[in-house]
Formats: sequence, structure tokens, C-alpha cells
Amino acid sequence: MKVPAFQRIADVARINARDRPSRILFHFEGRATSYADFDTNSGRTANALIALGLKPDDRVAYLGKNSDFYFELLMGVAKAGGVMTPVNWRLAVPEIAWIIENCGARILFVGPEFTELVAANRSAMHGVDHVIATESAASGFPDYRAWRDSFADTDPGIARDEQDAVIQMYTSGTTGKPKGAVLTNGSVLRSQLDRDPALLADWERWDQDDVGLVAMPCFHIGGTGYGITVMTNGATGVITREFDPSAVLDLIAAHNISKIFMVPAAMQIIVGQPRAREVDFSRLRHIAYGASPIPLDLLRQCIDVFQCGFVQMYGMTETSGTIAALPPEDHDPAGNERMRSVGKPLRGVEMRVIDPDGHPLPPREIGEIAIRAQANMREYWRRPEATAATIDREGWLRTGDAGYTDEDGYFYLHDRVKDMIISGGENVYPAEVENAIYGHPAVADVAVVGVPDAKWGEAVKACVVLREGQAAEAADIIGWARERIAGYKCPKSVDFIAALPRNPSGKILRRELRAPYWEGRERQIG
Repeated sequence: MKVPAFQRIADVARINARDRPSRILFHFEGRATSYADFDTNSGRTANALIALGLKPDDRVAYLGKNSDFYFELLMGVAKAGGVMTPVNWRLAVPEIAWIIENCGARILFVGPEFTELVAANRSAMHGVDHVIATESAASGFPDYRAWRDSFADTDPGIARDEQDAVIQMYTSGTTGKPKGAVLTNGSVLRSQLDRDPALLADWERWDQDDVGLVAMPCFHIGGTGYGITVMTNGATGVITREFDPSAVLDLIAAHNISKIFMVPAAMQIIVGQPRAREVDFSRLRHIAYGASPIPLDLLRQCIDVFQCGFVQMYGMTETSGTIAALPPEDHDPAGNERMRSVGKPLRGVEMRVIDPDGHPLPPREIGEIAIRAQANMREYWRRPEATAATIDREGWLRTGDAGYTDEDGYFYLHDRVKDMIISGGENVYPAEVENAIYGHPAVADVAVVGVPDAKWGEAVKACVVLREGQAAEAADIIGWARERIAGYKCPKSVDFIAALPRNPSGKILRRELRAPYWEGRERQIG
């Protein structure tokens, strides 16, 4: 079906309500929302936000698990001219508070799992004037629906254009603090892209009866972006509060799911369920996966169980999600070279491999992957130096991924320029973990690296040098870190070594630390 070239996120609700008012947009825990109701409710939300004093470009924070109300809020914020900022609920309280303060949100919406946390730490969330509970009043906070429904459903008609911000997502920081990637209407919607069905590959095309599963967390572009994709294609989405393999199997069967986006670690968990082979997957057309490649043995298992096409997607928060893909026809159960790649750029995306000076490199030469596309973020929020270091004057965004191309234009990842670890689809920066460990009284020095992990792609390992005369166990180090940072960032293992390898200028040689664990592997990342 022909998809409109939406110019603004708010237009997605308006146009779909006009063209397919009775079609169900979202199913969530027994609640079904039509496109008409979604437009009406988000209009009420927009007017309620404006009544609270929200101005264009103001940030609104959301701390909660996946919900149909999250997408309704996102749309209401967009209609009011604001910028939705979903916060990673897996973070520690100081990290959550820092993000809320950094984005400048005066309004915070909180899901039922976190109302007590917010109430207990209200004083740490500086600048927040209003807290609203999304699912019934709790901890003294007003109920979202009652608040929303006390306002008119008329569209406020706030003028916004393609370059205006609409979503701000935080990525883990290389120096210990996360950065807010500012995504615009144009970048999220890729509004200049020709969506003629004749140009779309089968895996890209959404039909009238397609149903997509929104299972990845909304604080990731994989969750929010996939929900928006469902909306822009006029399809139906089934939302899971959080990833639960047994529940996912139930939803696939109950709602005739035809499209899913997951990380390989989630796929492995699902196919490992005893009843996975009892579920009818006949309606499932494609599974898209990202954040890490799929091991060949897992692919074979998934093909056997799901009996559908697989698409590897490559992208990042800074590119509003997917910008390259490896299509089903390149997925061979027998294995092939292309399966080690992330595929080719999508339409409207330019990709190249560059040297440190920004010059393009020929095939098979390793450099940094750079991207130029409308999908690129506008900036890092209030971080002009970081923005300038990432996006050059010609619009090329440095990904931090080292890789190369082959003679046919496929891109291959080789290593990470910025040392980032991806574990189960979550970004972990060594500096952030190291900062958490350094304060341990027995630690003299520490370096964190990613090592291969069969389940998560990569696992966090800490290499620790103890102070003279001090002793510590791995559990001591891990427990110390867990009190200070999110659990998924904490090391899964600790090696105690005599000294860290460093170059003459004192920089830690992480490659030397990582090398023994990756020996014999073609890719140096999970």
C-alpha cells in the first residue's frame, strides 16, 4: 500500500485518523486503540500539556515500561510542539535523575513500576514540577487518563517542521555521562524518502493485514522506532510491557503477528522455550534483528522454528534507527561471507569507510564507517564539541564502528573505534563502568573490555589491578559496581592482573586485553 510522505510526527496521527479511523493501531494487555481514538486522545494530551505550560521544544520525560500510553504521550507531546524523552528504566537512580535534569524536563510521566521510586527520590529530580502516573493515580501522583480527559480533543495546531526536534534519546557516554541524541521530525520519519511500493523490497513492505510486535524497550530506538514504523505504515501493533519469551509466544499465536524486531539474544531465548515448536508461526513473514550479528547455529535453529525470512538491521540511536540491512536472500543456513556483513545502505542513505582524516578508503581496507542521511540526528543536546566531533560540515556522521566494504558494496564491522560494548542489545561504555569500580578501596587500576558471550554477544569483563597489600574477590568488585550503575553495565567477570598494558602516553591498550578472548574470531565485536 502507498504510504504518505509524512512531514511531521503529529501528521501521522492526523492522516491515519482520516484514512483508517476504525482500524486498530495498538493492542496492549486487552486494550485496543483505533487510529481515530489515538488521534483524539493524543489531541487531549497535547492540550493538557499546553495547559501545564509546555512550550515548543520543551522536553517531557517518560520513565516506564512499554505501553500504548507511551506512544499516545509521544504523539501528544509532538502535537504540543514538545520533545519526548524516554528514560532507560534499567538505570540506577542517580543516572535517571541526571538525565531528567539534563534534558530540562518540567513534566515527568511515570509507569506503575516506578511510581514508588520517583516518590522516594522526588527531591533528586531537579526541575520537575509535575509528575503524572500513566496507569491510575499512585504515590500521590494524578492519573494520566483522568488528567487527559478533562481537556478538549481539538488539535492545538502548533506549527512544527522537519528540522524541529521531536524525540531525545540518551546514549551511554564515553566519558561517563550519557549524551542526548536530538532526533527531528525529518530524521525519524525520513520524510524525503520515496515510499512508492514499487521501490520497496518485500521485507520492507507492510500490507493492510500486517501486525507488528513491539517488544523492544521504548527507551531504545528499536522500541520507539518500531512503534512509529507501525504507525507510519497504517498497520497494527501489539505492544509487550517488557520482553517475556513465553508471553511473546502467546501474542504471536493470539494476534497473528507477521513482523517482529528483536535482538539475537531475545531470539535465542524464544527458540529455547520448550513449546516454541508447538506455536503456529504460519503468519510470520519476517523477523528483523539488530544490535549484533546472528550466530550461524542460532540462525539455523530460528529458520527451523520460525519458518520465515530474516533481515539483519544496522543502525544506531544517532541515525534514528536502521540505515543498512542484510536482506533474507543473503541469509544462508549453510553460511556465506555476506552473513558476516551488516548489508547495504537503505535508499537515501550514503555510507563509506574513511581514514582518520575523513578520506574514503577502497574495498577491504579497514577504517571508520561514516553515514550521511536525513535519518542522522541533528545534534547531541547541549554538547557542541561532541556534536562537532561526530558530524562534520558535510553532514557525515562518524559511527565509531571500524569496518570495511567488499567489492559489491556490503559493509562489514570489524571493531569499535570508541571501545563500546554491546551486550544483549544494550550499549555499555567502558569508562562508565571503570568510573564505578575505581572507588573500591582495594582497586588501584581497572580497565573494562567486552568478551565473547554465547547468549549476549558480548559480556562485560573488568581487568583489575589491586592496591599493594589489598585483597578482593570478583564478587566484591561486581557488588560494588552494582550499587552505583545499572545491573546490565556491571562486569560479569573479573580478572585480577599485575598491571594494565599502556602505550608511552599512558593510554590503556584495550586491544591487548581483549585479544586473547577474541582469538580465532573473524569479528572483534559480538
